[in-house]
Amino acid sequence: MTDKEDYVPPKVWEWKSKNGGNWASINRPIAGPTHDKTLPRGQHPLQLYSMATPNGQKVTIMLEELLALGVKEAEYDAYLIKISEGEQFSSGFVDINPNSKIPALLDLSGEQAINVFESGSILVYLAEKFGQLLPKDTIQRTKVMNWLFWQMGSAPYLGGGFGHFYAYAPSKMEYPIERFTMEVKRQLDVLNRQLANNTYIAGDDYSIADIAIWPWYGALVLNLVYEAAEYLDADSYPHVKRWAKAILLRPAVQRGRRVNRVWGEESEQLPERHSAQDFTIKFIK
Repeated sequence: MTDKEDYVPPKVWEWKSKNGGNWASINRPIAGPTHDKTLPRGQHPLQLYSMATPNGQKVTIMLEELLALGVKEAEYDAYLIKISEGEQFSSGFVDINPNSKIPALLDLSGEQAINVFESGSILVYLAEKFGQLLPKDTIQRTKVMNWLFWQMGSAPYLGGGFGHFYAYAPSKMEYPIERFTMEVKRQLDVLNRQLANNTYIAGDDYSIADIAIWPWYGALVLNLVYEAAEYLDADSYPHVKRWAKAILLRPAVQRGRRVNRVWGEESEQLPERHSAQDFTIKFIK
C-alpha cells in the first residue's frame, strides 16, 4: 500500500466541510434548504432543473429522443442548477426534490403539478407518460427494467467511488482506487458480455436502459468522463465501444449532452434550453 498512513476513525464522527476535495460543496450531512430561492418557470409543461452530469444527461437525452420521435408534448424548459455553488439546496429545488440532487423534473401538464426526482424514476415516468422507449410486452419490459436498475445500483461505484478517488480526491490513495477500478472493470465486462449478442443493452431495440447507461459507461470508454479510458484499457471491451460509438452518433444524444453544460468546448455548451432553436449543433459523421 502507498497510502501515507492508516486512518483511525474517531469515536464520534464530525463534519469537516473542507476535507472533501473537488466537489466537496455538493455534500453535507443534513438535508433541507440552505436558502430561499424560487425556481424559474418557462412556457412548457415540462420544467427541468439540472446540470449536464451523467445523471443529468440521461433526462435531457430522453427528452430529445422523445422530440425526435415526434412527441411534441415532450417540449421542455431546462434550467441550469449549479451544484458546485449549492443551488440544489435552494428552497425551490428542495420542494421538487427533498434529496437535493439533480436532475429534478416538474410536470405542469395536468390539473396538479407532479414533481419527479431520481434520474431512473424520471426516465420511467416519461417513457410511460408518452408510451415510448419502454416496451409494453412484459418480458421485454422486464429486460429493460433489469438493466435500468442495474445502472442505478452500479453507477455509484463508478461515480462516487472510482471517479471520485481517481479524478477528484485531494490526494491519490492506492486502496480505494484499486478497489473501485476492479469493480468498474467487472461492470464493463458485464456490459461487454451482454452487448456481444445484443445490438442494444436490453436486446434489438433502443430503450431507456441505453439512455441510462450510456452517459456513464459509454462516455467512460469513449474517454468523455474522467479521462480514464487508457487506464481502464477500454479497448478490451470492444462490444461496449461499438455500442457507445453508435449511441453517440444519434442526433438526440448529441443535443442532450449539451443541455445544461457550462464546461468544455464552447460549441458543446448550452446552459439553458427552451426550444429546438437553441441548438446550433454540428453532428458527428
